[in-house]
Amino acid sequence: MIRILAIGDVVGLLGCKTVYENLEDIKKKYKIDFVIANGENSAVGNGITKKSAEYLFSAGVDVLTGGNHSFKWHQFIDYIDKSQKIIRPANYPEGTPGRGFLEFNVKNSKICIINISGLVYLEALSCPLVCLDKILEKTKNIKVKILDFHAEATAEKRAMGFYADGRISAMFGTHTHVQTSDEEILPKGTAYITDIGMCGAVYSVLGVKPEISIRRMKNKIPIKFEHDSCGPSKIECAYFDIDEVTGKALGVKRLRFIFS
Repeated sequence: MIRILAIGDVVGLLGCKTVYENLEDIKKKYKIDFVIANGENSAVGNGITKKSAEYLFSAGVDVLTGGNHSFKWHQFIDYIDKSQKIIRPANYPEGTPGRGFLEFNVKNSKICIINISGLVYLEALSCPLVCLDKILEKTKNIKVKILDFHAEATAEKRAMGFYADGRISAMFGTHTHVQTSDEEILPKGTAYITDIGMCGAVYSVLGVKPEISIRRMKNKIPIKFEHDSCGPSKIECAYFDIDEVTGKALGVKRLRFIFS
């Protein structure tokens, strides 16, 4: 059995710091073999940078997934293109820097981590379902496959879950920063949760200072978002138990940790 931990969107400095200070304890307590974290909001002001990525790797993260903010910082493009520990949505156009999936060796087994973006309220990328089909064709020899589906709409995530059921080991959703309580093993053996949540400020609007989000909502005037960097913080995540021989999920558990 392989136990894989997936950590929700790491938001800003507080999110990074919280992961850095607590991830090793979580790994030990729950006997985690491999850690995935969505890092596309880990930089100050969102996006991802070399500094925030390497900070999360030093915290014990094995691979970082991305999303619609993956390419916010131009100076990061060369880094993501060369890195063997960072992936961005696979349904970006052909020739986009970086990779949409990566393979790793865990406990003498090969696993594949996949990142795909949804389309509803996000960029007009290629069809996520067709994208998944192409990746599965390329990785037929790998039993354990985990998908981070970075999408806004819950219906789109549910549809992807059933589309992938029986063909991947687990799918978790990211992007909405709100943890859902629908973790389950789908009928054909794929573990699923619509969104694993976020890491960052507890008293925030998706990691952003509440007063800023309220002002924008009330006045309808664009304003720069600032991540809340103090007060209680949290790590929201889920782990998946996978049979490395069959690739089927044996279990899924949703977790939330609050730190004062």
